[in-house]
Amino acid sequence: MTDDQEEAVRAAIGGELTLLDPEVRASRERVLALLDPEFEEIGSSGRRWDVETILAVTGDGDVSAEAPVEVDEMTGTLLAPGLVHLTYLSDHRGRRVWRSSLWRLTATGWRMYFHQGTPAA
Repeated sequence: MTDDQEEAVRAAIGGELTLLDPEVRASRERVLALLDPEFEEIGSSGRRWDVETILAVTGDGDVSAEAPVEVDEMTGTLLAPGLVHLTYLSDHRGRRVWRSSLWRLTATGWRMYFHQGTPAA
């Protein structure tokens, strides 16, 4: 992997980990800065999400009940210039989910374009 490819993957991983931080998720502005305007998610529940529905459950400023998400086996691949695919296993209060995200480079930086979660066996 070239230095530019490694830098792109590191940027996407940094964004992903930032979005998992309960304090970031409690801030509408910080979440919006990391989600692409065209963001879509297929959650581990099977529900479809977009920017507005994500903001309805995050960004309220309350982090008191939010437990941290543990991350394992995170890997990233540059699919094309400006497009990184990440996969990892998350554990949130004992609920383990395989996750997959696409991050794309925009004029304002790296932003999550797509995310999918699948419950782990």
